[in-house]
Amino acid sequence: MPKFDTRVQELRYRVLKTVAKHIYDGDFEEKFYDIPEEICPGPKPSFRCCIYHERAIVRERMKVATRFSVDDTSNVIKVIPIACDECLLGGYTVSDACRGCIAHRCSEACPVKCISFGSDLKATIDKSRCVNCGLCAQNCPYQAIENRIRPCERACKQKAISPDPLTNAAQINDEKCINCGACVYQCPFGAIVDVSYIKDIIKMIKESENNTKYKVFAIVAPSIGGNFIEYPNSKIISAIKELGFYDVAEAALGADIVALNETKELVERGKLTSSCCPAFKKYIQLFYPDLVKYVSDSPSPMTAVAQLIKEKHPDARIVFVGPCTAKKNEIKLENVRKYVDSALTFEELQALFDAKGVDILSLKDSEYSEFGGSYFGRGFAKCGGLSAAVGEVIKERNYDFEVKGINADGIDNIKKALAELKKAQSEFNFVEGMVCNGGCIGGPCNLTHHIKNISMLEKYKNQASKSIEETVEKANK
Repeated sequence: MPKFDTRVQELRYRVLKTVAKHIYDGDFEEKFYDIPEEICPGPKPSFRCCIYHERAIVRERMKVATRFSVDDTSNVIKVIPIACDECLLGGYTVSDACRGCIAHRCSEACPVKCISFGSDLKATIDKSRCVNCGLCAQNCPYQAIENRIRPCERACKQKAISPDPLTNAAQINDEKCINCGACVYQCPFGAIVDVSYIKDIIKMIKESENNTKYKVFAIVAPSIGGNFIEYPNSKIISAIKELGFYDVAEAALGADIVALNETKELVERGKLTSSCCPAFKKYIQLFYPDLVKYVSDSPSPMTAVAQLIKEKHPDARIVFVGPCTAKKNEIKLENVRKYVDSALTFEELQALFDAKGVDILSLKDSEYSEFGGSYFGRGFAKCGGLSAAVGEVIKERNYDFEVKGINADGIDNIKKALAELKKAQSEFNFVEGMVCNGGCIGGPCNLTHHIKNISMLEKYKNQASKSIEETVEKANK
């Protein structure tokens, strides 16, 4: 079994692998109610209070893995209410660490004066009046005041998650959700998941193998260089083809195309924000509508290379593979869906490899054929990669323009960067925004998020051409 950061990822993998195996075998519908026995074997529960509860949750996971299509208009991030039942709620609460000090800094800082002191001199918070501002916690010298909110709520900087008033299960406000998947990775019970299109993708591949009407291409994200780290990337390319994909292209090539386009835009418009991260673009649209005018008109790297593939292979079907849940929403957008047919995560790709029994190490080495990216395109996997590529394009094209950029990863840093961009006299003219911490290498559906991944990514980058212009020209021939 592959190594994951958490048992939640392991559970998702087990569900996806088992579902995919039965889809490959063609007996999924008849085996649907037996599959939980395979995933949750034995008389003792795997994770829950009883095996029956766990199996009921697994069936819900299976539905999310098989009942959705790209045409579905609902949110790609779903809550499984039956799995969401263990998180403590209560907001700011005084713990046993309170020493009953006489400074009373917590009470003095409280704007609504909802903190009182008992006969033991220890603080108590009146929850009916508390506004959850957090000033008491910030001022307590013993760190005795804790903010008891769900990990998913803490992960969601847009405040799109709240307790359901009837069930206390988490619920998502789709009008605030940017599909980033931070909650998916942080939920300790795996109660928040991204929908899966593996059923449609396996069907698409099978149909392509049985006729000559179309070929299925995979576009892999640059962050693949930090995943599957026990195998050479040349083996992973072969393994993807072993699944039935006709060819494998790099989104890094699309990143090179985007770097050329966005640099030209920046020079012409004078002020710009990047277009690569769909969650970043959606965040601006929802929360900073006055800055939408600065968003680059360039497509994402995924879409840019998909356009190139469609030009050369008009009947191609295209599947994006990466660490990103937001891509599953992006492929439904009107200006994207005519180029990209579906999306997989790296977690799902691993499940497909194992469901089909692909022996990766035994395969011959393969390389990206006509759709390979450059060193700088591959660098888009980390925050700052786009800015480095823009600087390279300025050198290669001899633009007379000084880039004064901000590289912002994570919503907290993005807020600061956008606030700076809004200033009338701001010295900055470019914001590269990546919602995941660290960039795509920190995406929710990477196999792991270990520091070793960064060093593997650097090795992967160094195996590519150093010229953006030459890489794009070669691909366009």
